[in-house]
Amino acid sequence: MIEKSKNFILKISIFYTGIFFIFIAIPTYFYTNLELENYKNTQNRLLIEHAQIIQRAIYDFSNSKSDTFIFPKSFKFEATLLTKDKKVIYQTRNLNVNSNLKMSIEVELSNNRLNSKYLQLSKKISFDEVYFKILILSLGIGLFIFISIYFVIKASVEPYKKANEYLDAFFNDAMHELKTPLGIIQLNLEILENKQKKAKELERSINATKNLFLVYEDIEYLIKQKRVQYNKEDIDFTNILKQRLDQFESLASPKSIKFNVNIEENINLIINRTHILRIIDNTLSNAIKYSFKETIITINLIKKENHIIFSVHNYSNPIKNKKNIFMRYEKENHIKGGFGIGLNIIKNICQENNINIFLDSTEKDGTTFKYIFFK
Repeated sequence: MIEKSKNFILKISIFYTGIFFIFIAIPTYFYTNLELENYKNTQNRLLIEHAQIIQRAIYDFSNSKSDTFIFPKSFKFEATLLTKDKKVIYQTRNLNVNSNLKMSIEVELSNNRLNSKYLQLSKKISFDEVYFKILILSLGIGLFIFISIYFVIKASVEPYKKANEYLDAFFNDAMHELKTPLGIIQLNLEILENKQKKAKELERSINATKNLFLVYEDIEYLIKQKRVQYNKEDIDFTNILKQRLDQFESLASPKSIKFNVNIEENINLIINRTHILRIIDNTLSNAIKYSFKETIITINLIKKENHIIFSVHNYSNPIKNKKNIFMRYEKENHIKGGFGIGLNIIKNICQENNINIFLDSTEKDGTTFKYIFFK
């Protein structure tokens, strides 16, 4: 639970950080262009400053009596002196400037002893520094936003997390306290049934207790499913289904519902006992609950070459929304009661055990839940 909570907070933090980056994408684009323009202006200014140094050196040489001109060189620049006719008088070679990405300027010189009219300067430029700066800035802001969102969400979730822990503890204690009195009630009702003649009030009490046990077992499973390891075992599917049908017959009798049973003998299955009981109980319970009075529920358990088919068919109003019916708390008929968790439990169990579910429900043919168990 703790690990899942951390993963949830992490995913939400990443999601909102991503949204933040989407919102700042346009400002970042304009900021990047501004930084690139500033970089170009800086490089152009360096070219002008170096051109001024060379101009000063030519001017000083022209006003001196020296016969040797020492050209100011730099590894960052490539300089060329040209005549009025654009013939090269002197040129410096800088391997670093031999690049497709470079800036150049041309300066017109005043009369001088070198007879040069133009000065051309080139400098290699690279935007890597700008892009790296933007990247570091974006990562820094993104990390700050991510950490801020993470701790804000964590602080927001913490009270709910503690409340959930208290609620889980309460349900665990409540379920533990309920099981014993429910068992005593059921046992005493069955003793009374054997001692006295059949009475409708007694039969209703027994059926109500059985329904309570079904609800109890569903809630108990929901509480334990994330904490308990449900190990698989070799189950006598035939025997378990027959036992459960004996239990459900009394629940079907108030509505004069009969069972049409077709169960093959000696069908075994590798599955957890709790899982198969939840599938059987919830399917039969729903079939009885939603069936019309004085109808027949057909239960089939047959064995094929590489799979086993368990199906329950009943006559009831058709299920309209077949996709949502397996969602938790989703119910077709709210008048019938229940919590809407049974089919969701079945769906989760089937997904865990690679069991295929098929649901067919029409007004004419009734409703069929079919489960295919692969060997």
